[in-house]
Amino acid sequence: MNLTGFRYIPVISTIKNYKKEYFVKDLIAALTVAVVAIPQSMAYALIAGVNPLYGLYTAIVSSIFGSAFGSSKHLVTGPTNAICLLVAGSMRNYMGLDNAYQMLFLMTFLVGTLQMLYGIIKLGKVINFVSHSVIVGFTAGAGVLIALGQLNTILSISIKNSAQLPTMEKLYYVLTHINQTNLYALGLGLLTIVIIVTCKKINKNLPGALIGIIIPILIIVMFGLDQKGVKLTGVIPSSLPPFRMVQFNFDAASKVFSGAIAISVIGLVEAISISKSISSTSRQKIDANQEFIGQGLSNIISSFFQCFPASGSFTRSAINYHNGAVSRLSGILSGVVIAIVLLFFAPYARYIPNPCLAGVILVTAYSLIDQEEIKSIIKLGKLNSDSLAMAVTCLATILLPDLDYAIYTGIVLSIILYLKDTNKSPIKLFIPSQGRDLKINRQELMVVDEKTDLLIIQLEGHLYFGSAYDLEQKLDSLVDKANLYILEMKNVISLDVTVLNALKVFIKAVNRFGGKVMICGVRPEINLLLLKANLDTELGVDNKFTLSEDELLKLIALDIEKTRVPFPCENTNTETNNFAYHLLQSVSNFNGGNNSDKKPAYFENTSTN
Repeated sequence: MNLTGFRYIPVISTIKNYKKEYFVKDLIAALTVAVVAIPQSMAYALIAGVNPLYGLYTAIVSSIFGSAFGSSKHLVTGPTNAICLLVAGSMRNYMGLDNAYQMLFLMTFLVGTLQMLYGIIKLGKVINFVSHSVIVGFTAGAGVLIALGQLNTILSISIKNSAQLPTMEKLYYVLTHINQTNLYALGLGLLTIVIIVTCKKINKNLPGALIGIIIPILIIVMFGLDQKGVKLTGVIPSSLPPFRMVQFNFDAASKVFSGAIAISVIGLVEAISISKSISSTSRQKIDANQEFIGQGLSNIISSFFQCFPASGSFTRSAINYHNGAVSRLSGILSGVVIAIVLLFFAPYARYIPNPCLAGVILVTAYSLIDQEEIKSIIKLGKLNSDSLAMAVTCLATILLPDLDYAIYTGIVLSIILYLKDTNKSPIKLFIPSQGRDLKINRQELMVVDEKTDLLIIQLEGHLYFGSAYDLEQKLDSLVDKANLYILEMKNVISLDVTVLNALKVFIKAVNRFGGKVMICGVRPEINLLLLKANLDTELGVDNKFTLSEDELLKLIALDIEKTRVPFPCENTNTETNNFAYHLLQSVSNFNGGNNSDKKPAYFENTSTN
């Protein structure tokens, strides 16, 4: 797979390996997706604060190119609630300007450029810095904001320049003008909600959103409710998305750039999360960097066809997969179907009531609040890192005037909490103890109160500058607790120069007390690092770092055996038994502070590692 130079285009491979029998399955899935996507895209456009027509344009172009260039065979790209909310927040202060839409399409271009850049320089793993709890908190907050933002529409309370007002100001206006509610509009909106919920209970595959809009249209036509204050979508041109050059302007780009960064990150998190969720069942391997490029190209191309930023849609992707889609062609066909509908059936869309679109949005907003996931995160601890990151991100999303700052707040907080959790250097302490048949086990110690001959110190994890101080403090408390120390490092994944310096300080301190330090279980890459740092010279002993702990203990035991007078011991005719006996004899005078009855340590609480 070649990600550079755009020489790898997944749709080409799909076409080369495509079979005739796949087409019917892909077409059925595409038709089902289109039925859901049409009302959703129009509704989400209202969240973004733009004409519903642009929602259809975005659904057409982004689904075609997102499926063509992305990694997942089942991901359907298009307008999503979270992205539209971010778009609304970023564009709120500019929607009254003459060049507002030019700025919007420029932001789409910037989002795509950033996403493609992430893919080209292979930053797929960086997406892991946006923790799951941050996404849960953001989507929950987004659900609340989306719902509050649609109250004036479902109640049909007119607000001047509503697209430019923060959600809380709109809410205040609605509450203070609640007497202006149009009951016909409210009734139609509630009817849509009831229909969608009922359809979900009957059969999840029923297009509840579409049915929930068609039935109110019939009611409006039959009873002339548009003459009684129910606002309709209005005329939608019967045309395909027109090609327009993006108006590149440095001043405009600087105004929307911060929002573009937040949208690019959240868009990729959505796309990757959905792709991996589906791939866990479909068993397709997902390439995060290729998906970055696919989403980026989709948004770049979409910006030239009057589209706002798009991302992977969980609802439409799940429908696509569960309705039998075999290849990425299903996502492409869904865009083509929407284009055909727009081209030939657009005149009928003018009867769609805005309160019903608001009803579709309210149902979606409620589904964004993942109650089960929130409960599971809180269950882990109300004050742990995940819970705090989730809560702060949720509140920031609701309360901060700019949603991109809410995203940055959540990401920065989760990184800070991660660093706080990882600045500790976990170590475990062991001494040799007697197991069955005189084999050597390890007995773990919680504290070391008295000096012993041999102490095993197990290090583990990523040892870096953030945890170096904690490691140095722990090792410093052990410098006079043994004659020989074994640093067991088989579970050490990485270490840096700051940690190396901490190890050198410990070795020198032990040497001053007349003790020795040996190292074992080192991975090859870390072994090379230790040798380059001259740690073998610092130790001053003949020690191969890559030896396992058992191998090193065996060498130590043999050395003890050479220097001690043999003791009477049953079954000492094997090297293993001699090894066990003499090694245990070397620590037989030890009491590590865990045993109050002062018996030799190896008679107590032995456990095998």
